[in-house]
Amino acid sequence: MNSAPARHVLILGGTTEARRLAEELADTPGLRVTSSLAGRVAAPRLPVGQVRIGGFGGTEGMARWLREHQVDALIDATHPFADTISSHAARAAADVHVPLLALRRPGWVPGPGDRWHSAGSLAEAARLLPDLGERIFLTTGRMGLAAFAHLTGQWFLVRSVDAPEPPVPPRMEVILDRGPFTLEGEAELLRRHRVEVLVTKDSGAHATAPKL
Repeated sequence: MNSAPARHVLILGGTTEARRLAEELADTPGLRVTSSLAGRVAAPRLPVGQVRIGGFGGTEGMARWLREHQVDALIDATHPFADTISSHAARAAADVHVPLLALRRPGWVPGPGDRWHSAGSLAEAARLLPDLGERIFLTTGRMGLAAFAHLTGQWFLVRSVDAPEPPVPPRMEVILDRGPFTLEGEAELLRRHRVEVLVTKDSGAHATAPKL
């Protein structure tokens, strides 16, 4: 008697939640799990199970991949700021009639004594910086450094997994490191570099909260 083929689940990942989800689903009977990573990090932290790396080629490319690989369910567990891939996922899933589950983190909430300045974009954050301080801890990712490249009055401490490429701020020190980071380690980093302002994306979750 032939058993039913395993149902194929595609996870759009790269986040802690995506890796945990892949691990939880990996041993589920009747499921075949594939995780998709964008490929922006040279040596990504791979989840368990099957992994594909790289883009799909827009909405049409993703829809084609879903059909060709007989995907039964699509899970969008990407970074909160990965707007493009999330948009492509929603349209592709609708086009090929594949159920879509989108995981969304709640944003951070200010606590007592916090002094937050909200910005709608990296460019807006760059416009605010000259009035906020001179020593900046920038943790918005290496892909967004161009927005701050024109600032000559500020010194930047930049932390990323891979080395950034130009254009970058002229006064900059780079730390190549990968989280998660501890509260004690983040506090010592801020003290050692005499940081006055932290610039970060409101990505939510506990893994990146110690820097707050």
